[in-house]
Amino acid sequence: MKGKNYLRIAGFVMMLAVAIPAGAEVITAAKTETAKTDDPRVEQLTTRLKEIRSMKVSTLSRNEKQSLRREVKEIKKEMKTIKGGVYLSVGAIIIVALLLILLL
Repeated sequence: MKGKNYLRIAGFVMMLAVAIPAGAEVITAAKTETAKTDDPRVEQLTTRLKEIRSMKVSTLSRNEKQSLRREVKEIKKEMKTIKGGVYLSVGAIIIVALLLILLL
């Protein structure tokens, strides 16, 4: 019986430990300006995306809409390959930091 009570108390303490930070202030993400690239292809693709977004889609036929969607997808894929970069999630950064602390 005592073992069950210890488990209940431990569970309650764990829930309290998780619930305490919930009252903290909300962190707002600061806007970061994207770095301008000198690549003319990137500028060309962004202007084409702006043209597509400014079009009146309701006047287009079904096939034209589908071709525009495909074009937008291709442009986004190409932009992603041009920009490249390595992205790490917050969880991955925390795990790496903990491993460094434990190993060093």
